[in-house]
Amino acid sequence: MKHVNRAVPKVDARAIVTGKPIYTDDLAPKDCLIVKVLRSPHAHALIRHVKKDAALKVPGIEAIFTFEDCPDKRFTLAGQTYPEPSPYDRLILDQRVRFVGDPVAIVAGETEAAVQKALKLLRVDYGVLEPVLDFRKALDNTILVHPEENWRSLCPVGADNHRNLCAQGCEAEGDVEQVLAECDYVVDQIYHTKANQQSMMENFCAYSYVDTYDRLTVVSSTQVPFHARRILAHALDIPKAKVRVVKPRIGGGFGAKQTAVMEMYPAFVTWKTRKPAKMVFTREESLTASSPRHEMEMHVRVGADKSGRIRAIALHTLSNTGAFGEHGPTTVGLSGHKSIPLYGKLDAFSFTYDVVYTNTMAAGAYRGYGATQGIFAVESAVNELAEKMEMDPTVLREKNMVKEGQIMPAYYHETATSCALDRCMARAKEMIGWDEKYPCRDMGNGKVRGVGVAMAMQGSGIANVDTGSVTIKVNDDGFYSLMIGASDMGTGCDTILAQMACDCLDCEMENIIVSGVDTDVSPYDCGSYASSTTYVTGMAVVKACEELRDKILRRGAAKLGCSMEEVEFDGNSITCLATKKSVTMKDLANESLCGNEDALEVTAAHSSPNSPPPFMVGIAEVEVDRETGKIEPVDYVAVVDCGTVINPSLARVQTEGGIAQGIGMALYEDVVYSAKGKDYSNSLMQYRIPTRLDLGNVRVDFESSYEEQGPFGAKSIGEIVINTPSPAIASAVHHAVGGYYRELPITPEKVYWETR
Repeated sequence: MKHVNRAVPKVDARAIVTGKPIYTDDLAPKDCLIVKVLRSPHAHALIRHVKKDAALKVPGIEAIFTFEDCPDKRFTLAGQTYPEPSPYDRLILDQRVRFVGDPVAIVAGETEAAVQKALKLLRVDYGVLEPVLDFRKALDNTILVHPEENWRSLCPVGADNHRNLCAQGCEAEGDVEQVLAECDYVVDQIYHTKANQQSMMENFCAYSYVDTYDRLTVVSSTQVPFHARRILAHALDIPKAKVRVVKPRIGGGFGAKQTAVMEMYPAFVTWKTRKPAKMVFTREESLTASSPRHEMEMHVRVGADKSGRIRAIALHTLSNTGAFGEHGPTTVGLSGHKSIPLYGKLDAFSFTYDVVYTNTMAAGAYRGYGATQGIFAVESAVNELAEKMEMDPTVLREKNMVKEGQIMPAYYHETATSCALDRCMARAKEMIGWDEKYPCRDMGNGKVRGVGVAMAMQGSGIANVDTGSVTIKVNDDGFYSLMIGASDMGTGCDTILAQMACDCLDCEMENIIVSGVDTDVSPYDCGSYASSTTYVTGMAVVKACEELRDKILRRGAAKLGCSMEEVEFDGNSITCLATKKSVTMKDLANESLCGNEDALEVTAAHSSPNSPPPFMVGIAEVEVDRETGKIEPVDYVAVVDCGTVINPSLARVQTEGGIAQGIGMALYEDVVYSAKGKDYSNSLMQYRIPTRLDLGNVRVDFESSYEEQGPFGAKSIGEIVINTPSPAIASAVHHAVGGYYRELPITPEKVYWETR
């Protein structure tokens, strides 16, 4: 392999570092109408009337829309394959507002100043209702978040809007109660993770216009262009053929842009006025009216015998979907499906869950997608089990971790066809110096350093659901166009897919031109989520290139007057082995443009029946001040099994970035609501994400397995990397100063009071 498993620079690196206008807001026409929304100050209310006369008189105001102007057809903003498991519970504007920040009116004007002035002049008569703010009290509450009759759930996920229930489920194998009763050691605890914000650098933004053919074009910073097209058509109640979505470069997403948070507002304005429109969220809007990680409370019971064999795990997850159900039925599943299967010797398991509506900001997709919460709970419980057994937590995991070739009942009965988790653990212990540092070291002056460990798994796409497609064609002079439907959001998927194509076609990177996503011309792809692109779309690249290579050989053989079996292709020319005659790729490509009945172009799609998990071990070392409770990350080592590493540089920065987000979740990031449901974490001063100075030393290594179902043996890496920091850090703090930390974030105040 000349390109795969090499640190190839990103194909768009030069444009990024030279500040080219490549992002959505850079590309928007200067004469766009500016679109903003008036937001509700109440967590729950009915709008009686919106008085807009004074606002409409502001010079430059084009239009003001309320719920009375919008279609009464419910939809979901979740970017998921149809039929979406998430309920259809949204309207563009609704008479009922369900959280502080819910849109009340859309204002469009020629300038931002005019729009801001008009927003201040709108007068709204609210009928204030009592909200449901505590997700522990939401199920079967007399206060209903969604009492409307046109609420719909397209899939059988156990939803019931008259119970504030977005989803409910139960999975089990074996008699978990009987096995737990037989165990010599049992941990029975509740763990709580709050909502987290993705906090990508580029806020939500989109612009729209009507083209020459009276079609709506929306240019959006989205991870899911094809899903966004369907969402917009549903929301506006227009044919999908009337909608086109274009994705330029994305300034980060981390799952936030798997939800079409705001595209419908400029799209609706354009469709109504026939004028270009643009909406760019402020940072405050991105923090208070977006799609953060689901808050979850998880009740974990885990039991082991005297030998250290973990025999049973029981998990119940209560998930807070907020005011709307985007991703509610799907994120919750990962809390169990990606945590329980890490342990391969279970006699029984059970996994139950409830997903409830509340009058808080709707949750959505965030890197890890529910696995992050579940792994924090289960791995913390296993660390507590090791403590109770007086056993090294790495040894307990070595005795019980899933091994290659084992069936994973709690992971849809899939087989661990590639698994280097044992080697990841051994390498991580070596890197951190575990045997010398466990459990803690007194550093003097009231400072103690502790170490903690956690394991994780994720998936590679959604089995039997995700589809990735690519089109590759030969151009004149023999260079290739690679058209993809997956969304590069800074991860480098454009680069790694080109690397795969280069090795399949024996060409150089400069010979592959990668095109961004345009739903009118790109082949269908579900989008960039669920850790699917490398594994799913990558296999589509391999299929397409193999078929194109056959076409090139066939055409070359015809040109040289010999059979396909007698020719070979080295990327530059096709040679007949019998006659030694050859034709260059350049000449063959140029000749194919004239008098040709078989285009040198291939579209291929791939969907996998399995979702082979990547695995990871993370070990944290932290220093804790006994007097103040302050926690300082010192060292974090991570060893990842993602199959064949396609691009080591990109894989490394993916891992480092995910660890940084995981450390933020563990120690710093906190969404805080007032007693009336107002989100106080409305700026990056209040919602603190870690800087590089807050992370300590971060070190990454890889233990490669080979996944036969993946392109070049690859699995995913995008999400797994966020999952180990929170349980590893919680355990490290415990080892340093005592106490158990079952709610995130672990703040100095919590440490101080826990150890007093």
